[in-house]
Amino acid sequence: MTTESTASHSHSSPDDGEVVSHIASTRRHVIVLLGLLMFTALTVGAYNINLGDWNLAAAVIISTCKSALVVWFFMELKDDVAFNRVIFLGAVIFMGLFMAYTMNDTRYRNIVDAYNGGRIDPRTGELANGTAAGIVAQGGELGPLPTLPAGEADGEPAQE
Repeated sequence: MTTESTASHSHSSPDDGEVVSHIASTRRHVIVLLGLLMFTALTVGAYNINLGDWNLAAAVIISTCKSALVVWFFMELKDDVAFNRVIFLGAVIFMGLFMAYTMNDTRYRNIVDAYNGGRIDPRTGELANGTAAGIVAQGGELGPLPTLPAGEADGEPAQE
């Protein structure tokens, strides 16, 4: 390509492909880091507190805030074109819709299948395996899995 053809070529859009660096201050990065650490502490706290139906919502809200901080400041979405912001916002909205369907499913799952969907195990009356408080009560995530009582198979209660 000759110099003449390159010089005559011009972009009509304000985005001419030029790379512009955005230098952020160390102070801003430290503030964002402290915010991420605070949200991480909230995540650990929310894991160890039984919020009932709000456990999943709390985890999603906290993780959304953490990801928004990373995207907005570290990936520099705040300095990007508006189109990219709209795409990110649309992705967050769709994720919220999918999470709403998931929360609806987990809320009413035990109505359809009492043995595999409830928060309380109907056989023992204790917290079901997989709930945050149940995991902590069993000694952490790597605690032993509960076994079915004799005579029960495939989630069907024993016939008496």
